[in-house]
Amino acid sequence: MHFSQLHHIAILCSNYERSKHFYTNVLGFRILHEQYRAERRSYKLDLQAGEVQIELFSFEEPPKRPSEPEACGLRHLAFAVDALDAAIAHLERHGITVEPVRYDPVTGKRFTFFRDPDDLPLELYET
Repeated sequence: MHFSQLHHIAILCSNYERSKHFYTNVLGFRILHEQYRAERRSYKLDLQAGEVQIELFSFEEPPKRPSEPEACGLRHLAFAVDALDAAIAHLERHGITVEPVRYDPVTGKRFTFFRDPDDLPLELYET
């Protein structure tokens, strides 16, 4: 089996409008398609995040997914940025709390973490 690339990441949110604002206005991802699925009372928003798409879903009262302490499953999503300091400043201007910058011991590259509106851990990794 050969995978050519990662196609998309699906994220479930608890408040569609709040998460849509975060992923489009704060993170700047471009909207590809938005639809309301009446039979599911759910929105699906397709976003372009570089070479990868993000599918943002809303469902009524989704259960919480534990992420701390280090729950099994998807740990976090990492986004590559050219200028980490500028990206951090942008997030902080939007009231987003960013963890202290760390260094990858293997590559020497800088990275940091922040959270989406549903507490999903997101990483910025300087390229």
